[in-house]
Amino acid sequence: MCRLFGFRSSVPAAVHPSLVTEKNSLVQQSREHKDGWGIASYETGEQPLVAHGLGPAYCDPDFERVSSRVSSRTVVAHLRLASVGKVEKRNAHPFLHGRWCFVHNGTVRNFARHQAEVESLIRPDLLTRIQGATDSERCFYLFLTRLAKHQSLEGPACVEKVACALAETMGLVSAITDEPGELRSSMNFLVTNGDVMVATRRNRTLFLSDTAPETGKRPHRAHSGPPAPGTQLEQFVLASEQLSGEDHWHLIDEENIVGVDSGLVLHRWQVQDLCTRTP
Repeated sequence: MCRLFGFRSSVPAAVHPSLVTEKNSLVQQSREHKDGWGIASYETGEQPLVAHGLGPAYCDPDFERVSSRVSSRTVVAHLRLASVGKVEKRNAHPFLHGRWCFVHNGTVRNFARHQAEVESLIRPDLLTRIQGATDSERCFYLFLTRLAKHQSLEGPACVEKVACALAETMGLVSAITDEPGELRSSMNFLVTNGDVMVATRRNRTLFLSDTAPETGKRPHRAHSGPPAPGTQLEQFVLASEQLSGEDHWHLIDEENIVGVDSGLVLHRWQVQDLCTRTP
């Protein structure tokens, strides 16, 4: 198991509270998820800036140093509890390819047994880019393989095509690894190119908030429930656990995909519905 965090904003904003000072910040969660951390932020240039640590975030001064300096429209963070692959940098999240950044909370069941079959679904030129030993990195390159069938991996991205590629990845991996009477592969994926951000929920918790982590300021809405699809947001925050005890965290339904496009408009789908649209 791992923990993930994703943030998109209409303006650059700090995420230090979510990562360090909130009641259930990632620093607190790292006491259990202790096998390294990673933070990616999109600030200048085409590719994200990434920092990694291989120890627990709560006792690594670099985690707080990096967290306190990040102010960006797009941030992804990850805490690792190793299940597949040793604790070393090549196995650390986030994984990167060009502008694309990917993190995973979960485990592909019986991965050693199914690794070769999963790898056979990855485009050969992308397969050669894999550096580590994890199930997560292979899921990332399978996602890129599927996305490339819908659109170019460079340039602007369509949020629905990204969601379709994630749904296809989940479907392909689950068809290989899920067995009757056993726990299913858990696949909470989060991916972004700095503009579009999309995440899946499968067999792990995932929460959504549209409250700014820096100020705690809540948007003005007529109701207290989650924002409706089609809503243009100022802030979009995803986390494996609620980072505070406030009531602005909304649990994403199982087998759902949630995301925002480059204009921060909210989208939600059921995985099954997306898979049926696949050509």
